[in-house]
Amino acid sequence: MKILIKNGRLIDPASNLDKQGDLAIAAGRIVALGHVPADFEANRVIDASGLVVAPGLVDLAARLREPGLEQRGMLESELAAAAAGGVTSLVCPPDTDPALDEPGLVEMLKFRARKLSLCRLFPLGALTRGLAGEALTEMAELTEAGCVGFGQAERPIKNTQFLTRAFQYAATYDYAVWLRPLDPWLSGGVAASGAVATRLGLAGVPVTAETIALHTIFELVRATGARVHLCRLSSAAGVALLRAAKQEGLPVTADVSINSLHLTDMDIGFFNSAMRLNPPLRQGRDRDALRAALADGTLDALVSDHMPVDEDEKMLPFAEATPGATGLELLLSLALKWAEDDKQPLARALATVTAEPVRVLGPALGSLAASAGRLVEGGVADVCVFDAQTRWAVRPEALLSQGKYTPFAADVSGFELPGRVRYTLVAGHIAHECAA
Repeated sequence: MKILIKNGRLIDPASNLDKQGDLAIAAGRIVALGHVPADFEANRVIDASGLVVAPGLVDLAARLREPGLEQRGMLESELAAAAAGGVTSLVCPPDTDPALDEPGLVEMLKFRARKLSLCRLFPLGALTRGLAGEALTEMAELTEAGCVGFGQAERPIKNTQFLTRAFQYAATYDYAVWLRPLDPWLSGGVAASGAVATRLGLAGVPVTAETIALHTIFELVRATGARVHLCRLSSAAGVALLRAAKQEGLPVTADVSINSLHLTDMDIGFFNSAMRLNPPLRQGRDRDALRAALADGTLDALVSDHMPVDEDEKMLPFAEATPGATGLELLLSLALKWAEDDKQPLARALATVTAEPVRVLGPALGSLAASAGRLVEGGVADVCVFDAQTRWAVRPEALLSQGKYTPFAADVSGFELPGRVRYTLVAGHIAHECAA
């Protein structure tokens, strides 16, 4: 199908493009940007007057719950949620059931996603078999199957000697290792250590659970040269260590979740299980440091940390509730809210969910690396068209994700979010359309 998007505000952070114009799509690619030839005959014309036309969003952390946890989320529902949120590419962690430690599982997942044509799927392979931290997976075979990196999700490796060998192997073949910095001996609590956890009688997770792990990771990066992506930093102290590591020139990148960027431990209130999250919500000074680090580029990307959880797992006492929240449909709006609150340019907000995540993925994207997360002539037509002026209240029952729990529900947070996706196009196919 040939599609013409007319009269939109074209924004591409990667090329500093920000102007009014048209965008023409044919055969799944952008064939004209800004000025469209008069002889271009479109099968479908989209009037984007008053709307922003941007690259499709790239989310580096979204659990789809398949295979094995379909009661929490199906591929169909979660990829539909991604399209509704303007997300055209996403990375899913390996902690499915079974874990993504076999090429056949990865190939099956990618095949199912391609058939749905709703969003591009880039799986992370398990760094160790069964995420048990005892034997390395066949990384070469998993890479051939489509994995863009290797991680442990929420399962830290306890044996530092084994972790060293994993880094050495990954560095040999230039595979990226994705780790959430988490000390296994200090991370057994359910809320961030501090006055709120103490007052509520909840077991705490100290900041040192993050910083000790970061020190270990950085020392191993120095020793091995491995490329590491740090998933969902949560503390001011962690940000300071990351900033120093980047200034030193270590090959590390990092992201932050929408939850940590906007919420603090005070939002737990009276044991609100919607706020039971990993990483746990920390104090206001941590949130402020994360926001500043995202603005100055110390933190590379903003992620949804999408983790659908069913009702039975949330309707429990706070300490027993399953951590997690839906986020794919909120990623764009919460990026815009951060920019609005901190007086950041719209292009900077979009960069954290488009061009910067693509830079993190780098060569693992193959031929897509040159045009994913960008608007470029000849590039893939992954496009998000949204209304930046519209404000909306999050109603969980209206979300497409199978998981309905979110800390940003209007009746809980009181938030009214900016920005609503009108169209999402994946390879020139309209994956989502919403009437104004």
